[in-house]
Amino acid sequence: MIFDTDKIVFKPQDVDLSFSPVFNDLKGKTYVLGAFNPGLTRLPDGNLLIMVRIAEALQQPIYDNSIHTIRWTPEGYLEEGFALDEVVTDDPREFYLKDQPSPVFALTSISWLLPVELSPDGLDIIKIHYDKIITPDRSSQEYGIEDARISFIDGKYYMTTCTVSSERHATTLFISEDGLNYEFGGILLDHQNKDMLLFEGKAGNKYYALTRPLGSQYLATGNSSEWNPGPVIQLATSPDLFHWKPWDEPFIRARKGTISNNKIGGGTPPVLTDKGWLMLYHGVESSGEVGIYRTFWALLDKEDPSRIIKLEDRQFLLEAREELTTEMKDRIYLEDVVFSCGIADAGDFFIVASGELDLACRITHIQKSCFGL
Repeated sequence: MIFDTDKIVFKPQDVDLSFSPVFNDLKGKTYVLGAFNPGLTRLPDGNLLIMVRIAEALQQPIYDNSIHTIRWTPEGYLEEGFALDEVVTDDPREFYLKDQPSPVFALTSISWLLPVELSPDGLDIIKIHYDKIITPDRSSQEYGIEDARISFIDGKYYMTTCTVSSERHATTLFISEDGLNYEFGGILLDHQNKDMLLFEGKAGNKYYALTRPLGSQYLATGNSSEWNPGPVIQLATSPDLFHWKPWDEPFIRARKGTISNNKIGGGTPPVLTDKGWLMLYHGVESSGEVGIYRTFWALLDKEDPSRIIKLEDRQFLLEAREELTTEMKDRIYLEDVVFSCGIADAGDFFIVASGELDLACRITHIQKSCFGL
């Protein structure tokens, strides 16, 4: 679909790397590969905040017959090299090590989070809060902090992120009283669980979350099944936002015969509407090495979010738009990727924040009537 208000609001050129500890530790050898996948929330004064993922990469990752990645250590950031004949480099975001007992990969960038304050409509930058950046500071964040999602619950801001390291690939929590200053709240879900989204409020006296467990193996579905195997969105409940129990039944799965038939995962935190919980999620169509990422949506029951009222997995809501990134064409390294990470109520419409091409931040105004609201 095409929307009247749909623009790039933040891009790599807007980042001042002199504030990055990675850039400073490595003596200026890095650049901003992408400024994307922004969590979104409304601040107490009415302005919006996007929590932008800054992917910082080496300007010259290949030298001495090796490809290099960036790693955090207690002594600072350093470059780590892997022999070229021992890796597979088909995906520009990562490379795989050959001849390992289990699949092992390394990233071509390291990520940290940058808070950017926007006007109430999300279309203008008010302030870039370099004094409040969130960067790796522990071993579980060895290879970065990725893809923030922010939910305002019981008067506080709860931000889930994906932390990446050789010890675990986990979902972590940050908590804020004002939406700007966040403190580390610990690991919520352990290895290979990404795209955890907290519902903005309770349902049936429980907290709910969407999760997306990953694995290197999936069992085949039956030939007559309407579902495809692979990564799907699951549901979990908690009494306190810290201890989570997976729902016993499967939730939203990749359906055969749709354009999200490869894999699906969470997008924006579910928000409560008059007709139920609205959630936007990403679905991936098989194409090339990475696939085509689009945004879809679903509406869940107010009191029992495990009951799906409406699932729109055949007609996408958002897809990548080439005209939005024309001025950045020399920086584009992926195509056909939009990844929605935040949603805010603006009266007659929702403001949706997305990552465009793993490169920049996109704001779209979507009328509530698109969801039958």
